[in-house]
Amino acid sequence: MSERRFDVLIVGGGHGGAQAAIALRQKGFAGSIAILGDEADPPYERPPLSKEYLAGDKAFDRILIRPESFWMERSVELLLGQRVVRIDAAAHRVETDGGAAFGYGQMIWATGGSPRRLTCGGHDLPGIHGVRTRADVDAIMAELDAVTRVCIIGGGYIGLEAAAVLTKFGKQVTLLEAQDRVLARVAGAPLSAFYEAEHRAAGVDLRTGVTVECVERGDAGGLSVRTADGGAVACEMVIVGIGIVPAVEPLLAAGAAGGNGVEVDAWCRTTLPDIYAIGDCAAQANRFAEDAVLRVESVQNANDQATTVATLIATGDAAPHGALPWFWSNQYDLRLQTVGLSIGHDDAVIRGDMAARAFSIVYLKRGQVIALDCVNVTRDYVQGRKLVEQGASPPRDRLADATVPLKELL
Repeated sequence: MSERRFDVLIVGGGHGGAQAAIALRQKGFAGSIAILGDEADPPYERPPLSKEYLAGDKAFDRILIRPESFWMERSVELLLGQRVVRIDAAAHRVETDGGAAFGYGQMIWATGGSPRRLTCGGHDLPGIHGVRTRADVDAIMAELDAVTRVCIIGGGYIGLEAAAVLTKFGKQVTLLEAQDRVLARVAGAPLSAFYEAEHRAAGVDLRTGVTVECVERGDAGGLSVRTADGGAVACEMVIVGIGIVPAVEPLLAAGAAGGNGVEVDAWCRTTLPDIYAIGDCAAQANRFAEDAVLRVESVQNANDQATTVATLIATGDAAPHGALPWFWSNQYDLRLQTVGLSIGHDDAVIRGDMAARAFSIVYLKRGQVIALDCVNVTRDYVQGRKLVEQGASPPRDRLADATVPLKELL
C-alpha cells in the first residue's frame, strides 16, 4: 500500500487540531502539515452547535474556525471524510477506514470523542439524536418542523442548552436526568437548583433521579421513552446528552497508556514515540485538581494544549501545559462563566442575589478558592481568575459580600 508522508499529521479537525496547525505556522514551522478528519467539513466551532447554530442564529460559514482559503494559503492540507483505524507506531504510519495510508514524522491526536449512546432497547430507533457534529444538528433541524414533543436524556450542558433552544421554538420539552440534580458532575448543588428552577419556569418538564429503561415506538409513528419507575414520555424526537466516549481506540490498540482517554504528560506526549494527544480525549494530571489525572472537556483546554505541542515541535522547547480551565454556557438570557475546577470542594459561598439572576458561587477547598461559577456577573469571572490561580484564601465573609470586588481579596 503506497502512502503519503507529512512531517506533522494532525488527526482530528476540531478546535485542538485546527489550533495545532495554526500555532505551528505561527511559530515558524516550515514542514508539511495535514489535518485528517472524519467529517467532510473543514474545522468549525463546536459550542455553537447546541446554541446559536441549532437556534438558527448563526449560519455554518459563521462558525468555521477559519475560512477554507486559510488552510491552503498556509500549506495545511485537509484530508477530510476519513477516519484512522490503525496505527503502526514503530513505522510512524496510520491507515484509514477508506484504505488509505499516511506516514508521519510526528502525530498530534486531536479526535475528541463521540456522543455516548443509549444502550437500552430501542436505542437505534429513528428520531434519536446526539449533539456533537454539524451533521447531528442538521438532522435534528431537518425533523423539527414535524416535532411537537422532545425528550432530552441528560442534564449536562448539552441537554440544558438544547432544552433552552427548543423551548424557544415552542416545543414541549421533557428533560430526564438520572442523578438527583442537573450539572451534578460539574457544579455544586446551588447552581443545579438555580438552573432546574429556570428551566421549569420556562416550561421544561425537568425530572431528576429518573433512569431510562427503553425507547419504544409510540402512537402515530412517535416514540415512547419508558423509565425505570414505570413512567413513559411520549414524543417525536429524543436527544441524548449523556457525555462522550473519547475516541482513542487506535491509540490504545497501538500500545498507548490510557483507558478513559489516552494518558499524556505535561507536554501532551503519549507513551508512544512522536505521538501527542490533546483536547477532550487526553487524560492529563491537572494542577488545579491536585494533580488528578483527568480529561478536561473544553475548547480552551484543547487550544492551550495545542499551543503547547506546537511550540514544542516548532522550537524544541515549551513550558509544560498548566493553563487554568474555563468554560461557558448560554441558556435563555443567562450567561454562565466558570473558571477553575470545583471537584472536591468542601464549601460554596454565594455572592449576590440568585433571585435577581446575577450572582456568583465561589468554591472553596480547605479555605482556598478553587473555582467560580458566575451567572451574568462577568466582573467576578474576570477578577476571580486570579484568586484561583494564586490559590487565595480570603475571609469567607468578604467573599460573600458582593459589594467587595474580588480583586481586593488577592
